[in-house]
Amino acid sequence: MPRAATLSTADARRIALAAQGLAAPRPPRAGDAALDRMFERVLLVQIDSVNVLCRSQELPLWARLGPHDRKLLPRAVERRALFEYWAHAACLVPVELQPLLRWRMAEARDSGAWNNLIELGRKRPAYVAAVLAEIRSRGPLAASEMSDAAERRVAGTWWSWGDHKRALELLFWSGELTAARRSTQFERIYDLTERVIPATVLATPTPSIADAQRALLERAGRALGVGSVRDLADYFRIRSTAKARIAELVEDGVLVPVTVEGWREPAYLHRDAARPRRAEAAALLSPFDSLVWERKRAERLFGFHYRIEIYTPAAKRRFGYYVLPFLLGEHLAARVDLTADRDAGALRVHAAATEDGMRVRDVAGPLAEELRAMAAWLGLERVLVGKRGDLARALSATLKR
Repeated sequence: MPRAATLSTADARRIALAAQGLAAPRPPRAGDAALDRMFERVLLVQIDSVNVLCRSQELPLWARLGPHDRKLLPRAVERRALFEYWAHAACLVPVELQPLLRWRMAEARDSGAWNNLIELGRKRPAYVAAVLAEIRSRGPLAASEMSDAAERRVAGTWWSWGDHKRALELLFWSGELTAARRSTQFERIYDLTERVIPATVLATPTPSIADAQRALLERAGRALGVGSVRDLADYFRIRSTAKARIAELVEDGVLVPVTVEGWREPAYLHRDAARPRRAEAAALLSPFDSLVWERKRAERLFGFHYRIEIYTPAAKRRFGYYVLPFLLGEHLAARVDLTADRDAGALRVHAAATEDGMRVRDVAGPLAEELRAMAAWLGLERVLVGKRGDLARALSATLKR
């Protein structure tokens, strides 16, 4: 198949932003229908427990939908539009994708993919069966509610989990249990899969591994717009077989080989990818947003070198503890270290810095507007700006007007 014309980096950026629902201003209203449309685009929203600002899974909605009812996402789980699984990392995923992930569930049961859990299943199968039976008889439960939840944790074991938690996670990863919801303490509430996933989805025939992975890679291509083999494979964490499945999608005309200016590796454009002439969104992004979670891709598309520094000692951090990229037009224009100080009713900006090539006067106004809106959405009364970063002074002055 002949290679398509070379894409400029700017072309690739706009294609990627459009595919991720980040090229146009947010919708005027955000309800269940808007959320469903967002998931049709991005497919996955990564879950993370860090709550210094808000739960990370809320931020992709903020970036694409703007102010919305914060119960929108848990309500989608309750109405069985989404379910939780290890699709990229721990993610919320449309329930329609469950059949395409069954090969991974089977892998968890039958191989050593997660050795710490598989070892428990092999050594104590009767115990794992008893944990499953308890959920079956008692209904949805958190790990802390299981009958042996007080079991002593052994220092040095994986995440210091007791066997009851490890058994629950084995059953979760193998698809026998799923998460009915998350508790207010962010615990998974486990239940039998057949009591959570709609019967119509469970009745869908299980595709072959090759067909399932090809379908997931096609969807990754649609969600990314354009990407390398590494980018496409990373979206659903499909490793060794991705290159062969992508070649099949090229043969079928679903992915079109392209050259992207400045990229060393070949790229693939989804045949349905939109190619807007401009991108107009302005949004703060989660560190785990699907636009930037593949860090090397963020560097290739935006020249944005990004490493989350939560686990870095404070003295060694370059930018801050919980740093969000700020998307302005087609650029990641700044990075902002934020926390929600709920006691003070304030959104605290500990540091705000422009990226190379961006001018403070162009960024301060849109970022101030975004911060005001985010503070209001989080129920905070004001935005307080610290002194670190070249944006700090202008941002503080703009917010005072």
